[in-house]
Amino acid sequence: MVEKVDYNNLPKATIKRLPQYYRLFKQLLDENTTRTNSRKISETIGIDAATVRRDFSLFGELGRRGYGYDTKILREFFAHLLGNDVDTYIALIGVGNLGHALLHYPFQRRNRLQIVQAYDVASNPLVGTTSDSGIPVYDIADIKSHLEEDHIETAILSVDTPHAQEVADVLVAAGIKGILNFTPVFLQVPEHIHVQSIDLTKELQTLIFFTINDIRIESDND
Repeated sequence: MVEKVDYNNLPKATIKRLPQYYRLFKQLLDENTTRTNSRKISETIGIDAATVRRDFSLFGELGRRGYGYDTKILREFFAHLLGNDVDTYIALIGVGNLGHALLHYPFQRRNRLQIVQAYDVASNPLVGTTSDSGIPVYDIADIKSHLEEDHIETAILSVDTPHAQEVADVLVAAGIKGILNFTPVFLQVPEHIHVQSIDLTKELQTLIFFTINDIRIESDND
């Protein structure tokens, strides 16, 4: 039985593993696998079985002793937990090289996340056009009215570093509640705004440190 959980008390490490669990159960269901267990989950995604059981125990009884985990039930459970059972519309801010790549990333093929709007400054020749992936590119000066059209509360920030904080302030004023930050800047935002930062340089440097020193780390493969 799934228990009512205070998500504020969930360990951050557990929260970061939730998408891996969702993708695993989705894959198992696609392969017509009806049930699995913590050992098989561990072998597939590189997380030790004890950690899997501990993560799952935070939500109540997700499995049954002697039976394991029902893949359909767990796929639906993690989909709901991550908001993948409803469409989530996203705005992309900054249509440079990285922005272009993100416009073509197949979010919608894997779940129900969709970039439906893109923004840049008026001097960008792409503003006022539609990308080849069918996404309109707007002037960021008009962001508030366009966000309201699609009820967007989440944005991906891929602007040049010197403008990151300034643009973040614009997003907060426009009603954005969650920012996926691809810049190396530590964004100063109100407490109710959620920021997830992805610093590719830092991640690569960390990987190189582990590699050159031959240090074993928990796998992030999924």
